[in-house]
Amino acid sequence: MPRDQTENIQDYPELFFLPISVEAMEKKNYQAAWQSGPRDNEGWYTPETTMNNHRETDQKEMDAPPASYPDPYSHPSDAFLSSRLSWEGPEPELNLGMRFGEEEEVGPSPSYIEQNPFLASSSSQTRQPSATSTLRRLPTRKIRLVQGSVLSVDYPVPSAIRNSVEPQYRDGGDVSAEEFTHLRYTAATCDPDDFTLRNGYNLRAAMYNRHTELLIAMTYYNEDKVLTARTLHGVMQNIRDIVNLKKTEFWNKGGPAWQKIVVCLVFDGINPCDKSTLDVLATIGIYQDGIMKRDVDGRETVAHIFEYTTQLSVTPSQQLIRPQEKDDPTNLPPVQMVFCLKQANSKKINSHRWLFNAFGRILNPQVCILIDAGTKPGQKSLLALWEAFYNNPNLGGACGEIHALLGPRWEKLVNPLVAAQNFEYKISNILDKPLESVFGYVSVLPGAFSAYRYRAIMGRPLEQYFHGDHTLSKRLGKKGIEGMNIFKKNMFLAEDRILCFELVAKAGHKWTLTYVKASKGETDVPEGPAEFLGQRRRWLNGSFAASLYSVMHFNRIYASGHSIFRVVLLHVQLAYNVCQLIMTWFSLASYWLTTSVIMDIVGTPSATNKNKGWPFGNDASPIINNVVKVTYLVFLVQQYFLALGNRPKGSKAAYLLAFVYFAIIQLYILVLSFYLVASAFAGNSFDLDVSNGAGSFVASFFTSTSGLVLLALVSTYGIYFLSSILYLDPWHMLTSSWAYFLGMPTSINILMVYAFCNWHDVSWGTKGSDKADALPSAQTSQEDAATAFVEEVEKPQADIDTEFQRTVRRALAEYQPLEEKEEGSLDDSYKTFRTNLVLLWTLSNGLLALFINNAGLRNLCLTTTSTDRTAWYFKVGAYQPLFHW
Repeated sequence: MPRDQTENIQDYPELFFLPISVEAMEKKNYQAAWQSGPRDNEGWYTPETTMNNHRETDQKEMDAPPASYPDPYSHPSDAFLSSRLSWEGPEPELNLGMRFGEEEEVGPSPSYIEQNPFLASSSSQTRQPSATSTLRRLPTRKIRLVQGSVLSVDYPVPSAIRNSVEPQYRDGGDVSAEEFTHLRYTAATCDPDDFTLRNGYNLRAAMYNRHTELLIAMTYYNEDKVLTARTLHGVMQNIRDIVNLKKTEFWNKGGPAWQKIVVCLVFDGINPCDKSTLDVLATIGIYQDGIMKRDVDGRETVAHIFEYTTQLSVTPSQQLIRPQEKDDPTNLPPVQMVFCLKQANSKKINSHRWLFNAFGRILNPQVCILIDAGTKPGQKSLLALWEAFYNNPNLGGACGEIHALLGPRWEKLVNPLVAAQNFEYKISNILDKPLESVFGYVSVLPGAFSAYRYRAIMGRPLEQYFHGDHTLSKRLGKKGIEGMNIFKKNMFLAEDRILCFELVAKAGHKWTLTYVKASKGETDVPEGPAEFLGQRRRWLNGSFAASLYSVMHFNRIYASGHSIFRVVLLHVQLAYNVCQLIMTWFSLASYWLTTSVIMDIVGTPSATNKNKGWPFGNDASPIINNVVKVTYLVFLVQQYFLALGNRPKGSKAAYLLAFVYFAIIQLYILVLSFYLVASAFAGNSFDLDVSNGAGSFVASFFTSTSGLVLLALVSTYGIYFLSSILYLDPWHMLTSSWAYFLGMPTSINILMVYAFCNWHDVSWGTKGSDKADALPSAQTSQEDAATAFVEEVEKPQADIDTEFQRTVRRALAEYQPLEEKEEGSLDDSYKTFRTNLVLLWTLSNGLLALFINNAGLRNLCLTTTSTDRTAWYFKVGAYQPLFHW
């Protein structure tokens, strides 16, 4: 039996069998519900249908034993064909005053369907009446608002989801009856800071008086269902690893382990959300279509919050995971889920404010784990992160090892961008983070896969962190994001670095940060130049500004509670960070000087190389090297023009050409460097002092040309090989090092130029438009002066199950990625022409001046000396007045 019990819904339809037959539900449920309603003297049904008979009938049917009956997928629908998404269009109004037995076709008009393709169905473009009877008037129910303002209501889940829960959990005495049978929906009409018990808001885990040890949060923007399922299924597998622990002193005390874990999904806006992702969430029971409210009594809903405990999961390959026989260790345990769907797109920091200030204050977890949608946690990775906090009471934050998603058989390594990023991630996890862990301050805990102790980040760390929230700009004034200068705005592009520094420097505390090697996560990386540039622009500008911030505010470390030894270590790290900032600032000139010097040493005949120019001979090598230098500068100047005037998506060809050219330059320099070292050790040009002892030999490394080049090669490339072998993880050296080494000049000459030239751009590259107008509103009524309620239609269970069947089919359908056809806009073409024109004009004039004045280009010009060329230039210039005349 494989570790995961995976079934396809088309092959195993019995998963979605209802507790009674569809015919019985039609005969009993519908007729009882409808015929129990009051009629007027003429036989018309009125809207005031009572609910008692309907609920009694539902309870009898739920208690009835299951019966064999046909596959519900093949059964005619007994409900109206619901729209794919409730916000894509308004629900059609039903005529509740029609006679029993009459039929009425309802649904949006054909023209509206053409504008809203999600409303169309393969079977019909209009909502259909029941296949066995007529249009029915559904019963209504009254929902009391909590404290007269908070709409929080339970909705029955589809029968298939309810039946999938193992009896040992569903019938347990310590579980509320609604936890597995009803989905709880709350329309939050407040700011995250006001989502409190005092204001009437609550969460199920707190209502059941459960202690939350671990809060796992997944932040989402617009990822597809495959990326979302990869993360969510990986999280549920990790929870199973925790629940199945046998030798544990903590998790099995004070209640089942699964009751101490809450998974929170925070989606950043309705409009950017991928619709098939919602189908996946509906399949596991955490979401239902058609129950969200746009506003409550005119107060706009800020976030739609769904709560449910599920044992279902969907894999990235669209396979459904359900419990098998009882006590099977491969079964997924119940997972408490909170799904927060924000109505507006308000960026990631606001999503974290909902997590920490709203849900965190109610649940009060010990540890919060942050995962981005698309990042897959490895086996027992979340447990490894939690154990780090459990074993170290002074640990405030931690992160695991993130590596690039390489695809099946590592096929994505063929892409140089993916291979280079994979190498970069690996080296960071081998060299940077372990070193910083020794000091106790990891400069950045990646937001894609990190964890924090909740009480450690409370107070000033979160206050400073949330200054980057756009929704707080008016409240904070000059301290808000809109009142900041451009430096601070860029700093919040790397907001995770700010949180790390504030955590270590928290006054009166001695929190530290660390790297946990046993915890691994796999994330997707950009695969195209345009996306890669956009991501690195945010990273480079944000990290540069945040690094300066941490250096300038280092004195706050003295107010913390760290020991003297720890403060000394932090001073060493400060010196390291300052050196790194200086090297970053001068990296552009450093690489040019290295390239130019190596070409001159090897290619220009001199006493150092025994008057032999290599590799093209004494005459050709200097000429070719000069051409390479000039071309290098041309491409470098081009990067400034492109960065200042063009979009990366509109200049893909130019950037791709620059990527290839700088890779060729790097390959050429590597060949020259190794030739220089080899010739130094093999020939008479060996200039290291080996005759006067070890001290002189070591000193000669820093004074001789061969020694300096050898040191540079060893420190740049050799340390990568050595550390990877010592770390017992050398495979990236064989598969990805080639792309990283060839791409080193690209990171300096293209990425840094683009980042600094766009320092003014502090956007995340996401749009803020939202379309929630189609959601229904909730209007309250008054029973008396103190009680407010909302009246809404209550769906029969059969209608819920029928809609659920269609949702599951969509969710488990094979994923078909949308092919984005990006056609260059007219504005992009104008900008490209302008850039090329200015570049051609600048370069042609620069080349003219270079050919006239540069003595090193004598072999490329008509005369041998710059004096002769200058004379020819003025002779031509003497005839210029004649042309004007």
